[in-house]
Amino acid sequence: MSMVSLISPHLPVLTVLLPAFTAMLLVLIGDSRDRLVLARRIALASVALGLLLALKLALDAHDGELRVYRVGDWPAPFGIVLVIDRLSALMLVLTQAVALPVLLYASGGWDSHGRHFHALIQFQLMGLCGAFVTGDLFNLFVFFEVLLIASYVLLVHGQGKERFRVGVQYVAINLAASALFLIGVALIYAVTGTLNMADLAQRVPQVTGDEALVLKAAALILLVVFGVKAAMLPLYLWLPATYAAASAPVAALFALMTKVGVYSIVRVHGVIFGADGGASALVAEPWLLPLALGTSALAVFGALAAQTLPRLVAYLTIASVGTILASLGLFSTAAWSAALYYMAHSTLVIAALFLLVELVASQRGDADSRLEAGAPVAQPVLLGLMLLLAAASAAGLPPLPGFIGKLMVLQASSGHDAQVWIWIVVLSVGFLTLVGLARAGSLLFWSTRPELAGTGTAAGASGKLVLATIALLVGGVAMTVLADPLKRYTDAAAAQLTDHRAYALGVLGGEGVDTTLPYVFPRPAPGVPVGQGTEGGP
Repeated sequence: MSMVSLISPHLPVLTVLLPAFTAMLLVLIGDSRDRLVLARRIALASVALGLLLALKLALDAHDGELRVYRVGDWPAPFGIVLVIDRLSALMLVLTQAVALPVLLYASGGWDSHGRHFHALIQFQLMGLCGAFVTGDLFNLFVFFEVLLIASYVLLVHGQGKERFRVGVQYVAINLAASALFLIGVALIYAVTGTLNMADLAQRVPQVTGDEALVLKAAALILLVVFGVKAAMLPLYLWLPATYAAASAPVAALFALMTKVGVYSIVRVHGVIFGADGGASALVAEPWLLPLALGTSALAVFGALAAQTLPRLVAYLTIASVGTILASLGLFSTAAWSAALYYMAHSTLVIAALFLLVELVASQRGDADSRLEAGAPVAQPVLLGLMLLLAAASAAGLPPLPGFIGKLMVLQASSGHDAQVWIWIVVLSVGFLTLVGLARAGSLLFWSTRPELAGTGTAAGASGKLVLATIALLVGGVAMTVLADPLKRYTDAAAAQLTDHRAYALGVLGGEGVDTTLPYVFPRPAPGVPVGQGTEGGP
């Protein structure tokens, strides 16, 4: 038996174990000055290997077959199960594709500003990857906590009064959200007797009467929890200050954190409480779309009013999340496909902008990242072109992927009652994003004070820092070149999400009905076939 065939069945769990073991190894090695280079190499090699694993899983997922890994060979829904479908594989690739240049950037010096930076990054990657591959809600909560605990420490990496101030706020908000998460999960378990997502997709449609009301309450509690993670209105107020205070590589990596909330909304509210959810169907629908549009609209005004570059980018993060959630709120396969495509693009661009912010700020002397006239930057052409590309992509100008993603969202809204509002918000947010970034660019590169020349970094940014930032920008632009196959992939991913029966068969095995005993009382569901497919849409 070859090594490849020996390892291949374990690839789903390796996506979690690889960063976990790497983190432990890095802790054992330590991060003293003489071992920092070794730690960097190990961390970068681990993430590069993780990216290869994610690409392999994405290629495997392309045939539509689920890759199910039962930890300890315990059958689902009794044991821990990891599931790789097209959506999980896409999120894994996105995570590693952002993490690799971010680590390269951090190895330019940020990793020496505190203890165990690389180990913490690996623990956060473990939490992110685990959240994307887990097949049950309780382990989703566990992986949430893993990535949050790592993020608490990463936020204050490099220290500073402002980081500690927003860090306390960040921890308090997320602890409250975690408590709500447990309450929501407990209510769902009390009613259905299971937390396995495949099992829940079958059981929730069978729940009626007062128990359905409890399920609806639990679903809305989870919407609040995921709304906090995704920074949805009115739960985003913590994000601008938090992301603006974080170090550049940490803020860039945090661009993935909001996507965990988005991903969870897809899994829970798009699938379990989707159109086939019986009495609990589409419980989030009346809330999700209007809140998402409000999120985008208010966030872009926040970006226009921002006085510093990091806060501007932080608000643009929220505006992009609003666009993604608005697409999810349409509850159609075309809209979900648009949301997935736009999510991948916006994550790469936002991460690049956070890195670019620091490259520019470090060359402006005392003006730093404030949006005011300052010293001329040492690399105006290079940084100016990078900002121009990022701005055009974030605003959604053709032919960049931001344009393609927004076009997909607008097309998916055709015929929807809120179509006019979606068009107004999406197009207005794109225009105002361009205005905000154009204002920032004019202040940074034209409204300069020549008498302050030389007060910043005269030599300019190092090649490593520029290369890492360009890699993220190029990744975003590549989505234009690969737009057709990527759209076909996201179309298939959205369609796969609606096929509850196939998911149940893949995860639970058999016909799924054998799992109703002995751990929960079966509930009669006249007229509602177990594992009913949804080939017509979510």
